Amino acid sequence: MISVALVGCGRISPCHCDAVASNKDDFRIAAVCDVDRDRAKALAGRLGCEWTDDMRRLDGRGIDLASVLTPSGLHPRHVCELAEKTDIPMILSEKPLALSTREAMEVYACVDRCGKRLVPVYQNRYNPIVMRLKELVDAGAFGRIHQFAVNVYWRRGADYYSIPWHGTKELDGGVLFTQASHFVDMIHHFLGPVRRWKGFNGTHRGLDIPDTVSLAMEFENGAVGTVNATVSVYGDDYMTELTLIGEKGTVRLDGINMNRIAFWNVEGVEKPDLDFTITHQYGLGHRKLYSFIAAGRWEMFPERDRLLSGIRVMESVGLGG
Repeated sequence: MISVALVGCGRISPCHCDAVASNKDDFRIAAVCDVDRDRAKALAGRLGCEWTDDMRRLDGRGIDLASVLTPSGLHPRHVCELAEKTDIPMILSEKPLALSTREAMEVYACVDRCGKRLVPVYQNRYNPIVMRLKELVDAGAFGRIHQFAVNVYWRRGADYYSIPWHGTKELDGGVLFTQASHFVDMIHHFLGPVRRWKGFNGTHRGLDIPDTVSLAMEFENGAVGTVNATVSVYGDDYMTELTLIGEKGTVRLDGINMNRIAFWNVEGVEKPDLDFTITHQYGLGHRKLYSFIAAGRWEMFPERDRLLSGIRVMESVGLGG
């Protein structure tokens, strides 16, 4: 049984509670931690576990895995503090690992130095449709990939930005880091190393960070494409879309979070019956993620070079213009 500590009891923590519950034969939540004592106590009460407001107090408690679920800009500090000041051997970090390439590289160096294992989260890799698409790309079913298109057209309103760290340059990082980083990772996952990129961002909501980004990318395998993302759609979320075009096939995914196959035409491959229903944009990938940890399937997690490449792209476009 793998003992888990949740470090951060905010917006994403229910997904991790659900994932642990879905893998209850392999995991248990032993403790939660949050600087907001009332929030930590409330979650601990619901889970029936210990709580603390200082992650250093997790040392010596037999914790096997600490899941860092704090505001994005605090991930590097908290991962390193857990690596250096506790005996916890595995540290999971919600996306993004960092808001700069320098910080991300420092996190890897720290974790390596301390002899710990870092588990970066990009749970949309484990969407069943995305996993099938990855298998086909790797098997050459598409032939050479020519082009891709990603569109993330969402709405984040006043209630979202009333959370103090949301919309701040120091802790949020903008639409590319906070909402669209999954798709930057996904394109790296499918296509490998990126050769060059160019992007533009817009700040239309009076925030410290861009709410709208358009990014063009060229990969070393010759594939080219775009990532467009905004949190400023009028009304409700409009669309999430991925189109992949190869010499032997075209596929388009859409839905709340790539949970529906909108178009499928791949030579010799029937459209799979993999559509599924979700009620929120996080999807159900955290469940699969925890199962891979339990099985020691470390090859299923983002490769260091591709993760760093994604952060490099997002940093230069999402914050630097």
